[in-house]
Amino acid sequence: MQHQGISPNLRSFNILMDCYFKAGKPEEGYQTFQEIEENNFRSCIVTFNILMDGLLKNGYVDKAIRLFRDLQRRGVKPQITTYNILIDGLYKARRLGTVGKILGQLGEPGIVPNFVTYTTLLKYSLRSKKFEKGLDYFSDMKRKGFTFDAFAYCTVAGAMMKVGRLEEAHQYMKQITTNGIHLDIVSYNTLLNLYCTEGKGEAATELLDEIEREGLKSDNYTHAIPVDKLCKAGDLPGAITYFLHMYDSGFHSNLVACNSLLDSLCKSGRIDDALRIFESMKYKDSFTYTSLVHNLCKAGRFKCASKVLLSSINNNMKILKSTQRAVIQGLQTCGFMDEARQLRRDIRMAKLQRLILYDD
Repeated sequence: MQHQGISPNLRSFNILMDCYFKAGKPEEGYQTFQEIEENNFRSCIVTFNILMDGLLKNGYVDKAIRLFRDLQRRGVKPQITTYNILIDGLYKARRLGTVGKILGQLGEPGIVPNFVTYTTLLKYSLRSKKFEKGLDYFSDMKRKGFTFDAFAYCTVAGAMMKVGRLEEAHQYMKQITTNGIHLDIVSYNTLLNLYCTEGKGEAATELLDEIEREGLKSDNYTHAIPVDKLCKAGDLPGAITYFLHMYDSGFHSNLVACNSLLDSLCKSGRIDDALRIFESMKYKDSFTYTSLVHNLCKAGRFKCASKVLLSSINNNMKILKSTQRAVIQGLQTCGFMDEARQLRRDIRMAKLQRLILYDD
């Protein structure tokens, strides 16, 4: 700008500072703030909000706290937005003691908590399993006349499900329709999770049909829920039905659903079916390999287990050493001594190649 004869103003510096922080360049961001002061611009609260937010998101928590405490000396009055930025950043940094002190300042003249404040407090209370505190915030919001979207109700209902308070979860989900809020896919997923947790398979199926009738686009979570829940409940035929429905819907890379079904098939002795699922999976993780290797060993299929184990190591997956030993010892017990020695050599070679690759 200056090369073109245009003098930057405070807004220009604010935008530049914000861009630096969002790009993960906190030193440059803070240097821009120093330039603001060197140019004798009268910094407004917007400038300090950007600076505080940038510092918090880049890990400079103590510096952000000192800045907040220094505002009064600078003659700048913080807004509720300032408090919201600080509360959110402190929660993310797990500085709960400092959060408590900041909350004690809310209610001072001109500092009235708004929807963002309560939503932040609600979210982090539920995440930290302080459910009663979270529900208190939720009730306060209702008393103050705040309106909620479906996501807020789903957040509370989801928290209730995690601690087995299913009836309360139902009540919060009912409030969505009672208040005339349109259900989105997140809402349907929450309801689907609730029905599956309660073992209401028919209700879950009807809900999936309703999603299609409403023309909503289901996501990976929509299909992972019933497969995972039915597998955990021991309803393997039901899980397979949902899994096939998932494939028919075009979701071929749902790792959670695939892992759940693969593990259940293994545990029920259907190793060959589990191997077919394994071969069809586009993505695999350490759990995928560990589950299959472990269950192949239990079934006495050590040669197959050794191939899967070596594939996992070549794909940089972490497999427990106890699982690796089980495969080698299984080969030896069955008299496959040469295969056991070869597997040891192959494992050492794969690890050595990985070390060389990282060193390069």
